[in-house]
Amino acid sequence: MYELENVLRPYAWGSTTAIAGLLGRAASGGPEAELWIGAHPDSPSVALSPAGAGSTGAHAAVADDGGRQALDALIAEDPEHHLGSDSVAEFGPRLPFLLKVLAAESPLSLQVHPTLEQARAGFAREEAAGVDRAAAERNYKDDNHKPEMILALTPFEALCGFRPAAESLAVFQVLVADFELAGLELPPLVPLLLEDLAQRDEPAALRSAFKRLISGGEDVAEATAAIVAALISGAPTAPYQAELSTVVTLNAQYPGDPGVLISLLLNRISLAPGEAVYLPAGNVHAYLHGLGVEVMASSDNVLRGGLTPKFVDVPELLRTVSFEAVGVPMLGPETTMLGQEVFRPPFREFQLQRVELKPGAGPVPLAQSGAAVILVVSGSVLLDSPKGELRLERGASAFLPAAEAPVNAHAAADATGTALAFAVTTALKA
Repeated sequence: MYELENVLRPYAWGSTTAIAGLLGRAASGGPEAELWIGAHPDSPSVALSPAGAGSTGAHAAVADDGGRQALDALIAEDPEHHLGSDSVAEFGPRLPFLLKVLAAESPLSLQVHPTLEQARAGFAREEAAGVDRAAAERNYKDDNHKPEMILALTPFEALCGFRPAAESLAVFQVLVADFELAGLELPPLVPLLLEDLAQRDEPAALRSAFKRLISGGEDVAEATAAIVAALISGAPTAPYQAELSTVVTLNAQYPGDPGVLISLLLNRISLAPGEAVYLPAGNVHAYLHGLGVEVMASSDNVLRGGLTPKFVDVPELLRTVSFEAVGVPMLGPETTMLGQEVFRPPFREFQLQRVELKPGAGPVPLAQSGAAVILVVSGSVLLDSPKGELRLERGASAFLPAAEAPVNAHAAADATGTALAFAVTTALKA
């Protein structure tokens, strides 16, 4: 078992205090948006030498550089030992998942992730064209898909997937009534959106409205400005207070951006702490505010659709989005026969286990199918396997090779409060 040092991404939308507060350390003074825990080559965690507290034998030595080695490099030395043969056979010689702590103080970009086939084709196409992987116009950073889930640790606000076209039509009809009530001229874009959303073929209706908005232009910017002005002046918003207040909030940060009105096509959700959603390929979404534990396939492929100054490839976006109305893909935990609380989205790359350890209680077996990573967010956790032990304090994390299984988590003997940790492994044996 290897304790990890992880990479903190300082994106501008990140909270300055949430991640530091969760992990019990001093804040950096700048935005702290995402803590990456895994072996993604863009920001791999660093594995520390387990000498004296973990694995023994041939795989105990990490590196000569002070006992430190990038996790992806460590795994590459013996993929079957670290990942397990089943994982290597299905996902190749790489850790198939990435764990993040995400802290959104302001909205992230509106975005969608490709299918595995789209990612492979897009990556190969851009590689053949010689597009620099760091270029702003690059869509595909790797050849993998990026299904994901997020578990809220605080109240968490988000946009997630298309709502039924009839519901979006009703929202815009409220806006029409507001303009009529105030004696204001209706922006010409709005009647066109009403026509789009009134089509009987729902995917066609959603595609038409989305395409009209994402194509942007002065008509979209002008309509957004007029709608926001009406809302700020006190136009009635019932029964869509959350959706229409979100329009005002988004426009304050990205004035006239197509994503402001696209938000009215999407499910506006509020997660309570402990609630989770999963996001398959093609699902248009944006996290708005809150702290959560996010898990995904190990990829950084994102196609943006607004609420960002970054590159938006409209034709590629339209090929990637799934224009299907969906219910909010909520995900509840399952309790296994061993008493493990596991969140299992319909993806084979990962599952998330919530590990709660009360003082004096018995051990909790970690659900482990291949490799695993674990992050402690409260208290102290003692891990033991047939090959050794490792104690993790609040804020610490570890990589657990497949060859270390089975691993049990215990409350530390000197614990005075409940410990809480999150562990990720594949869903190959689910």
